[in-house]
Amino acid sequence: MSNLPPGPSLRSPIQLLRWVFAPLPFMETCADRYGDPFTIRLLKDRPMVFFSDPKAIKQIFTGDPDLFRAGGANKIFEGIFGPNSLLLLDGVRHRRERRLLLPPFHGERMRLYGTMMSEIADRSINTWPVGASFPIQPHLQAITLDIILRVVFGLEDESRHSRLRTVIVEALRLMDFGNPLRPFVAWWRFGRVRREIDCLLCEEIRQRRGARPEDRTDILSMLLTAKDEDGVPMSDEEVRDEMFTMLVAGHETTATLLAWAIHRLLKHPDVLAAARTELASVVGTGSDLPPPSAEQVAELTYLDAAIKETARLNPVIPIVARHVQKQTTIGSTTLPAGCVAAPCIYLTHRRPDLWSEPKSFEPDRFLNRSVDPYSFFPFGGGVRHCLGAAFASYEMKIVLARVLSRVTLRPDPKHSIRVVRRGLALGPSRSLRVIQVAA
Repeated sequence: MSNLPPGPSLRSPIQLLRWVFAPLPFMETCADRYGDPFTIRLLKDRPMVFFSDPKAIKQIFTGDPDLFRAGGANKIFEGIFGPNSLLLLDGVRHRRERRLLLPPFHGERMRLYGTMMSEIADRSINTWPVGASFPIQPHLQAITLDIILRVVFGLEDESRHSRLRTVIVEALRLMDFGNPLRPFVAWWRFGRVRREIDCLLCEEIRQRRGARPEDRTDILSMLLTAKDEDGVPMSDEEVRDEMFTMLVAGHETTATLLAWAIHRLLKHPDVLAAARTELASVVGTGSDLPPPSAEQVAELTYLDAAIKETARLNPVIPIVARHVQKQTTIGSTTLPAGCVAAPCIYLTHRRPDLWSEPKSFEPDRFLNRSVDPYSFFPFGGGVRHCLGAAFASYEMKIVLARVLSRVTLRPDPKHSIRVVRRGLALGPSRSLRVIQVAA
């Protein structure tokens, strides 16, 4: 593997620590020093080659998925998501599970969920303090978790909702690696919480199977009635691991991107004013406005552009990874079997040859133009493009529309923001403290 692109000569444990606790400076330093592509070694026997050239990324995303295996690259997460999670599957199993999971997240079905998303956002906004500094990210996480529990799980029993919510929050707390000692202290406790979540999920799945799930509209019920082309349904274990993946990965990443969007909007009053002007023209003005309809959400093109620009500058997941199964060539780089090809979302989104003034927050760059999917890919790409991308985008527009319509926020001047790991995502530090201005 000596012919791999250059990279840091630090020992693997040191590189791993830098990746876990300072990923952005680590990537930027490597890109500045070694160019594109470059190689890092988090594990001694599995080098990772980072790419930010769209031509190389296109080769990886459109290449044979049996050659570039995402499930194999994500194997490290099996202890979190379980062996049946779509994130860890490849080949025939991945294609089967993806076909079964895809229908609930697209088309007319999402329109049914908009009112519920708005109601959940409103209930949280009603509790936000006025005139005092408060961390907004926990509120956003509560909103996105409740949306998952109501829309995806269809949980209506308050006791079950409360039990599952409590243990999910505890699991996320144990996965917060912002403290260098936390991974070593908390990992064994996470296993206990994960087993408790498994029991709750399996209990819900068993009860739902015996209660005519075909009469319900939530995503869990749809999965329980789905069958593959051979007429075989998903097993309880498969449903359990997919639902846990949606619970953790789905709500954590969406809440984090919402927090970054609010941070960006508050830092750029002109963009915030333009977003509010668009909202007023589409939805109207007044404190007692009804939530936007699905048709109105589709008209919020500037708000959508602001979300995309936030995802460009602050992707919550900085890379995607593919385990290379046999020697292959990407551009002029020969990758040996066993290494990991890593299209780098963060570095690609900030290349000056792709984006004018790449560090500037300019939503206009996403208006009235098509975007190259190999230059902008916050939800991954190819056959592994995030299944819930459309759902998350719709949810973010709904939640931000309610926040911008109902409250006026300003940043807390006493707190600066830096990027920290929050579970699986890269989020703002101090949970993004803001102040709600009295009406």
